[in-house]
Formats: sequence, C-alpha cells, structure tokens
Amino acid sequence: MITLAFDTCLDKMYAVLKKDGEVLASRIVENHDNKYHSAYLISTLQEIMSENGIKPQDVDLIATNIGPGSFTGIRACVTVARVMAQQLNCKAVGISSLEILAQCAGENPLVALDARKNSAYLYKDGEIKGAILLDEIKTDGYTVLTDDKLQPILGGTSYQQKNLPLGEILADLAENSSADGNWRKLKPLYIQPPPAIAK
Repeated sequence: MITLAFDTCLDKMYAVLKKDGEVLASRIVENHDNKYHSAYLISTLQEIMSENGIKPQDVDLIATNIGPGSFTGIRACVTVARVMAQQLNCKAVGISSLEILAQCAGENPLVALDARKNSAYLYKDGEIKGAILLDEIKTDGYTVLTDDKLQPILGGTSYQQKNLPLGEILADLAENSSADGNWRKLKPLYIQPPPAIAK
C-alpha cells in the first residue's frame, strides 16, 4: 500500500510518502519570503513522488490533517486531498491536529492549541472538547502538549519546540483509521467559524 500524507494546518508543512509501512520520504517545509508554507504543497508532493519513482495513480491512500489550525492551511490540504482522491480514485482519510499531537504527548494526554479570544482547542480524555476558555482548562493529572503561545499559561511542553514526526504520525493514524476513505466525507474540522463570518 502506498500512502501520501500531508499537513498544512500547523506552523510547518509536513509531507510523507510511505510504501508497505516503510517511510520513503518525509519533508518539513516552513514559511519562506512572506509565502505561507501551503504554497509549496503541490510542488513538494510532486518532488517526493518523483524522487521515489511513485506515480500519482500508484497512491492507495491520501491522509491529511483536517484541523484545527490555520484556516488557510486547513482549506489548502483538505481541498488538495479531496481533488487528488477523486481524480485518482483512491481513499482519503482526515485526522485532526489534536489527535496527531495527542500521540506525542505521552500518557493521559491533554492537547491545547491557541484558538484566540482567550481560548484553546482542546483534546482531553480521548476526545476533542472544542474551543474552551483558558480559565476553564484543568491540567492536573495530564501530560500537557501545547503551542508556544499557550505553554507559558498552561505549562507542559510546546510541540513547536520539539522535532516531532507529525507527518509520519498522520500517515500511521490514517492507515489504521476505521474511516471508509470516501473523499466526499472528507471535510475541514472548523471548531469555530472563520474570523470573516464570526459575529
């Protein structure tokens, strides 16, 4: 099985190519010259497939992050995943940022990502809790993994300060997902509305 996994929702872009459980390529792309990293998504996917002799029609599974995270990043990777899966007639599976990061947190994970407005997107007790006010988040007894903005407030560790294999984790979670892989069901995870439509 060949899996192509990519994530443009977080602070960096992750792209991974796997074949029969082996990682053939893993790339991390950061923002460059005022260009958001998602601008490099298509070219990076083309490069890693070409370098490994994989044609797009060889791909069996597309894995992508569905959010929460950057609205631009969520739209970019979900749209690319849907279009590719439709055109290639392959499966597409979406995994949330919070579930990906929970795999890195350790035992009894609590994952919190900045949701602005003094709140955090929260994953706790094995499920996504939504956008929760920071004052309501209790971290006692949990292994906390968060981002640079929330780490001074909630404690724990910032994923942005660690070199985590988030692309590989995304690919593994998608390969082991119980989802049927229908690209029509692949939708962004917008926990709260984009700023342009929020009242």
